[in-house]
Parts: sequence; C-alpha cells; structure tokens
Amino acid sequence: MSTSSTTKTNPHLLVFSDGGSRGNPGPAGCGAVICDKKGKVLKKLKKYIGIATNNVAEYEGLLLGLKEAAKMKGEQITCYADSLLVMEHMSGRWKVKHEGLKPLHKKATTLTKKFSKISFHHIPRERNTLADELANQAMDAKR
Repeated sequence: MSTSSTTKTNPHLLVFSDGGSRGNPGPAGCGAVICDKKGKVLKKLKKYIGIATNNVAEYEGLLLGLKEAAKMKGEQITCYADSLLVMEHMSGRWKVKHEGLKPLHKKATTLTKKFSKISFHHIPRERNTLADELANQAMDAKR
C-alpha cells in the first residue's frame, strides 16, 4: 500500500500582480499571473472589483495571486508587482498608515502564512505587462 500523497505541490511559484483604477477612485480591476520558477505561465487571473482606488486594486491583485498560489499548493512564493507601496508594505519596510489599506494588508499577511517562504519585489511596469493587461481586461469587461 502506497503512503505517498496524491496532492501535488509546486515548490516554487512566481506571482506577478497588478491593479488599476480609472478615476482613482473609479472602476477598478486587478490581475495576477502565476508562473513556475522558470517563468512558464501556469495561471492567468483577472477580477473586476467595483469602484476603488488604485492602491486598493493593487492589493486586490496581490490577494488574487496569493489565494491562487495557495490553491496550487505553492511552498516558496516570490511576488512581483509594480506597486512600490504594496511591495514595501508587504516586505515590512514601510508601515501601513492608510486606514483603508490596513484590512487588505492584514488579509495578505494572513495568506503569507500558508507558504514556507515568501518574498516581495518591486519591478518596473515594463516587467509586469501581462498582469497589467489582465487588470485592464477586468476593467474593460465592466464598461
């Protein structure tokens, strides 16, 4: 009798996330891309989130990606986003001062506990084009 689990894990996943708002606040959407450690796209996600600020949309994109990485049984997660604010908040280098962002930060922090290792990295917008495209598609779908 085999004792091995049938649940597959993904030892190392990359999460690229983005969010946007047209009007700030305005109609907002987010996107996330999950890749294996070599950069092969495994999942593309997008979600319209209603009327929100750009920073809220950026957090929602991260949450979307982290939730999916947890479903995919990710163990080591490397997060990338072009939102310096969100990446600095999540890395602990900047304090979350805005009351409206504190609950989103708390949700994201809680999700990080599902992984054995996680890191957060700010990247230029040019390196985050797919997540940006998905966020824009989410906003366009509700027009």
